[in-house]
Amino acid sequence: MHIGLYCPAETGHLNTMLPLGEALQARGHRVTFVGIEDARDKVEAARLDFFAIATNVLPEGSMDEILETLGELKGLPALLYTVKAFRDTSEKVLKHGAIACKDLQLDGMVIDQATAEASAIARFLDVPYVTVCSALPFDPEPGVPPLFSTWTYKDAWLPKLRNALIHGFFSSTLGAIVKAPIRAFFKAQNLALPENLNSPVAMISHQPKSFEFPREKLPVHFHFTGPYHTTTSRKPVDFSWERLTGEPLIYASMGTLQNRLSDVFQTIATACENLSAQLVISLGGSGDPADLPPLPGNPIVVRYAPQIELLKKATLTITHAGMNTTLESLTHGVPMVAIPVTNDQPGIAARIKWTGAGEFVPLDRLDAETLRKLVSQVLETPSYRDRAQSFAEEIATSGGTKLAVSIIETALADKQPVVSVQANASERS
Repeated sequence: MHIGLYCPAETGHLNTMLPLGEALQARGHRVTFVGIEDARDKVEAARLDFFAIATNVLPEGSMDEILETLGELKGLPALLYTVKAFRDTSEKVLKHGAIACKDLQLDGMVIDQATAEASAIARFLDVPYVTVCSALPFDPEPGVPPLFSTWTYKDAWLPKLRNALIHGFFSSTLGAIVKAPIRAFFKAQNLALPENLNSPVAMISHQPKSFEFPREKLPVHFHFTGPYHTTTSRKPVDFSWERLTGEPLIYASMGTLQNRLSDVFQTIATACENLSAQLVISLGGSGDPADLPPLPGNPIVVRYAPQIELLKKATLTITHAGMNTTLESLTHGVPMVAIPVTNDQPGIAARIKWTGAGEFVPLDRLDAETLRKLVSQVLETPSYRDRAQSFAEEIATSGGTKLAVSIIETALADKQPVVSVQANASERS
């Protein structure tokens, strides 16, 4: 088959999508990534074909401008800015890029749930598509708190009522904003607007199932496959391994989006000072370590880090609770202390605590003393590492990329909902 991939031109989303593209290509399919110019370098590093769209209105550097602004925001302003950025990108892509996708003659698509415009493109092309949840699943249900909150799961009527009201409010406000360009596109193409933009044949999430709150209303074709991790499409990162002392390693990263909050790195360093551990801080590209003032405890500070390699040696991760860093930590059995900033990070942080794999402190309550207590608590209490190790065992047997590709192949070939996973996985292994 000729399969198109589509996701935001942002590291966290690309790190989820590109391993699927590589695996599909290894299975003999022709794979083309459809996207804005900012995704080209990472896509071509993964040795996949790239088809640029909307280059006249989204030239190279467009995403950098968005990320630079987003990196300085937090909380609700960051969430609202993200919604606006996604809405504006959707509008430009659909106006200036969707029609050109006809030339690709795709047999199907694999698209990120965060890109409503990709669902519209797939339906415009009349090809089957698979939805990939690279963040927490957006699908609301009363038992599950909003993904932008740190509320935990409670099987009681009052929390469920609260959740339902919040879901309804944000669906009718933020959801309406995001879907406005989609409605306009469908109207212009004389197409009926579907009730749901998710794939009707298969949805996959790279979460292990036990990391999600109890769900009752996910569609029958929804699958938790476990993570898709690869270093193939990631540029090699230099690191002075000889600087590691052999002490327990604390790895700290605030990701590649909300990573320009320099005071957070100062707080992390202060919290870890005088602990019997060595701290490595990755700035996620937000600045040059040489431009920072000396940090307490003399941690190793790098612009980018070889994250997976460091996690293999880590005892604890301090994270913004981005899905990729969270899953990579769990893959290597590393417990966490989370400092969620915005978007779905609060919801991921809530799951880290709920599952027993770590603790969290909201950004607006962050100070060095609070963080030090949580770091010490997680380091000194064996149950956190035990729980993280159990996730590592679950992930090792969850199927991951192999299972996801089996589901994708079946869904795109048969154009029917994929309900049974095991049979398809064994037949195609």
